[in-house]
Amino acid sequence: MIQGPVLTKGLDVKDRAAQFVFASEVKDWAPAPIGAVFNNAGVALSTTVAESSPEDEEWLLQINFEGVVNGTHAFLPILLDQGFGAIVNTSSVFGLAGVRGQSAYCASKFAVRGFTEALRQELAGTGLRAITIHPGGVKTGIARSARVHMDPTGRGRSPETMASDFEAIARTTPEKAAEIIQQGVDSGKVRILVGPDAYIFDLATRISPSGYHHVINALERYVHSKIERT
Repeated sequence: MIQGPVLTKGLDVKDRAAQFVFASEVKDWAPAPIGAVFNNAGVALSTTVAESSPEDEEWLLQINFEGVVNGTHAFLPILLDQGFGAIVNTSSVFGLAGVRGQSAYCASKFAVRGFTEALRQELAGTGLRAITIHPGGVKTGIARSARVHMDPTGRGRSPETMASDFEAIARTTPEKAAEIIQQGVDSGKVRILVGPDAYIFDLATRISPSGYHHVINALERYVHSKIERT
C-alpha cells in the first residue's frame, strides 16, 4: 500500500489548461520528486456504430483518450526535468480486442495503447518509462455511469440489469487492481494485465488475431449463462 501525504482536487481531464495548472500545483506541493503519473479517468458507452451519436462519441473520446494526452503533456516536462519517473496510462482489454457495441470505447483504448507505446520509444534513454495498463472487469462504477443505448448481447437488458451483470462478473476489486498495478510499476513492467480476464483477452488476440471474437463471444455466453442460473 502506498502511504504518505495526499493532495485531492476535482479535475475535468478534458480541460487541457486545468491539467497544466494541476500539474504545477502538484509539483509545488509534492514532498519529494514525482515517481509516477497515473492517467486513469474513463467513461463507457454502449451502442452500435450505426446508431451512435457524434455527441456521445466525442464525450467519450475527450475523456478516455484526450484526457490521457492532456495529463501526459502536463506532467511530462516535470518528469523530464527530474530525469526519472513513469507515465502510467490506463487502456483496457478493449484496447486489445474489438468488441461489439463498444466501438467508441475500443477506439479510445486502442488509441491510449498506441499513444503510450509510441511515447515509450521516444523516452528511451531519458530515464523515464511509459507504461500501459490493460484491466479486465474491475468492480468500479463505470457501468452504472455509462451512456447506454442498447444491449450489445441482443438480450434487451435494461441499463440497470447490464450494470448489475457487469458487477456480478467483474473478477477484480479496485484494491486488487491497484495492488497489481503498483507491483507491475515497481517491478519495471511496461505492459500490465489486470485480472484473469485480461490474460484471456491477451492470449486470444495473440493466438488468433482475426478470429479472437469467437473465443470472446463464447466466454461471454458462458458467463451470462452462469448469471442466469444464480
